[in-house]
Amino acid sequence: MPKLKLSNTWQSFPVVNLTIIALNIIIFIHEESLGKSVAAFINTYGLIPAKIFTLSGDIGFTERVLPFISSMFIHGDWVHIIGNMIFLYIFGSNVEIKMGHLKYLLFYVICGIAAALFHLLTNLGSVIPMLGASGAISGVLGAYITYFPISQFRNPVPVLFLKNIRYIPAAAIIFLWLVIQFLNGIETIDKSVNTGGVAYWAHIGGFVSGLILARFFHNDNYKDRYDFRNKDRRYYH
Repeated sequence: MPKLKLSNTWQSFPVVNLTIIALNIIIFIHEESLGKSVAAFINTYGLIPAKIFTLSGDIGFTERVLPFISSMFIHGDWVHIIGNMIFLYIFGSNVEIKMGHLKYLLFYVICGIAAALFHLLTNLGSVIPMLGASGAISGVLGAYITYFPISQFRNPVPVLFLKNIRYIPAAAIIFLWLVIQFLNGIETIDKSVNTGGVAYWAHIGGFVSGLILARFFHNDNYKDRYDFRNKDRRYYH
């Protein structure tokens, strides 16, 4: 089985990705401690399209801009944050190592902002707060499929008709995820902007942004730090 040899411990340790995961968890625990006040917290730091575009003088510049960043670190429930953090842990660590720490942090934030902009364009008058790291993580998925197009994952559920499948291509997983986002996004186009749910267009926007930006964030020293010991150059996780 191909192995990935890391020659530099610090450079190969995904410190930024793990810090982002830890920060998300800490903020969510804080949300849980707020009780009934959590609604005010979400309305303040979540991204509300109607608030961004309002002409009211009561909404200041900071209140319009800050949610583009703060909304990435707020989650609705345990299922929401656990799902996001699992995806971020699996895909983000390799992308950070490929980019380098500072580039990865910048990339993550830019993709999150791009995802928020996609959401705004498709929900201009919505008063429902958008929150969650999904948009930024979608950008990470876009970068991952750009950098590791032939990587494979060990099958986590080798049962029934899947029992003979030892490895699953990462590209297949990400493609299936993208199709689901797109189909659900199309379905939401004719729905009321005040209907809550999953911000599918934010996911798509983040993914597209990741695909486009990944080539500009590539770390030129990456190949020097890795030794691919197998001729077929596949990466297993």
